[in-house]
Amino acid sequence: MLPMTELAATPATTPLLSLTESAATKIKQLLAEESDVDVLRIAIQGGGCSGFQYGLGFDTGAAEGDHEFELHGVTVVVDPYSAPYLQGAEVDYVDSI
Repeated sequence: MLPMTELAATPATTPLLSLTESAATKIKQLLAEESDVDVLRIAIQGGGCSGFQYGLGFDTGAAEGDHEFELHGVTVVVDPYSAPYLQGAEVDYVDSI
């Protein structure tokens, strides 16, 4: 059994969402083509009467209060407002018509 201090620290290091290896490969390729960006930022945005929309973009780094974690070599940041809505989501990339 883990001591209480380790149990309390575990949720902070657990990623909020998952990223497939296919998505990570594409993201790393796109990051390499950009300058002055280092992380993938994932957020939710108001979408009107159909609910939330997902926003994905590149950023220079985490802001204060952001959740930051690494998946398949990609640093992902999520703002604290979006975090509860993204819990358990999976980001994938499929190249097809």
